[in-house]
Formats: sequence, structure tokens, C-alpha cells
Amino acid sequence: MRKKFALRLLTGVMVLTLAAANADLAQAEGNQVFFRGGWVGMTSDRASESFTDTLAPNLLGTPQNDGQDGYYVGAGLDLLMHKNFLGFKGMSLLGEIGVEYKHLNSETVLVPVNTLACLTASNCGLITNRVQITMLTVDVSPKLKFMEGSALRPWIIPIGLDFHVISPPSNATTVLDIGVQFGAGLEYNFWGPLNLGIDGRFHLASGATGTTNNFGTLGAYVGILF
Repeated sequence: MRKKFALRLLTGVMVLTLAAANADLAQAEGNQVFFRGGWVGMTSDRASESFTDTLAPNLLGTPQNDGQDGYYVGAGLDLLMHKNFLGFKGMSLLGEIGVEYKHLNSETVLVPVNTLACLTASNCGLITNRVQITMLTVDVSPKLKFMEGSALRPWIIPIGLDFHVISPPSNATTVLDIGVQFGAGLEYNFWGPLNLGIDGRFHLASGATGTTNNFGTLGAYVGILF
């Protein structure tokens, strides 16, 4: 009897342990790390600024660093917070933490410091160099994913918080901006823990740098569930 009781007790403990492990796995299967990249387009260029063009309209006739398109690369985490959020079956609430680098333009222009020095000197040569316009964005955003349990899952970011660092500095010699983002996408679980997705977003910045830092992105990503 004691052996049978001990066996049943052991079996019960194992069943409960497996059930708890499965529950933890089910809760965690929405978490993922992702790597993304694609096209970025600004709503306004940064031509004719002191640190991007350095008097180009006056000395060279036309703005040089006037491109608005480029590419972005980034990575981030999706952290599952709630399943069946607000009672809607199949809708999950996640928190996204992401970082994104954007390369917007790269043209040869007059070097700012040397050009300003030349304006006060009687005899010197103007020096040119390649100036790259870039931006770094860190975001923290809620993300709603639909069709829980399906291999194909659409998602939206209703609104998220952005922190931007621009380079070169603006005419006001500032680099920090803040804003919001809106996004939507679609991902497909093609094998085990691996997802493939498409991702589109629009970022609206406050313009705290004295420049217009609004932009949109469209690209693809690879996600790894954990």
C-alpha cells in the first residue's frame, strides 16, 4: 500500500510540475527578440544648415546634403504582459523596447570649423569632408498582437514613446528630441521559435532640436521567441 501511495504521490507531483512548466511556456511564448531593417524617409531634409551644409548655398550655389531617404537597422524586445487583453480572445498586450539607427544622407561639404576660420583669415583654403546625417531612436511602446495561437499574427502599435538623437547637431547645437510613433505589421511563425515579419511605422517628433525630425519606415524583421 505504501509503495502504491508513494508511486501515486510521485506521479501527481510530476503531473503538477509538467502542468506548471507548460503554463510558464505558454505564458512566455509571446516574448521575442527581433532584428529589423529597411527603408526610412524623412518628411523634411536638413539642407543648408550650419553643420550639414556649412554655407553651401552661399559658396557653392546649391544645398548639398538635401537627401530625405536612407536605410535603418535596429533590434528590440517584445515582452508579453497579458493574453486575451481586456477580455478580447486572441488579443495579446506586449511591451516593445527597441533601438534603431538611421543613415539618411552622406555628401561631401565644407567642413564647418575650417570654413568659419577661413572667413576671418586673409589667406586659407576651404576644406571639404563627407558629412553623414544620421539619427538614433530608442522607443518604449505598447503593442497589440491578434490571432493568438495562429502562425500568422497581425499587430499594431496604437501609440508609443520615442527618444531621438540627431547627428550632426542642429543650428541651435542641440541633438535631443522626443516624440511618438504609430505602427502596424504582420508576422509569420515559419519554424519553431523563428518568426518573419513586415513592419511599417510613422514617427512624429516634437522638433525640440529646431529641426523637423518626422519620418516613416518600412522594412522586415526576424524574431526569435523565448
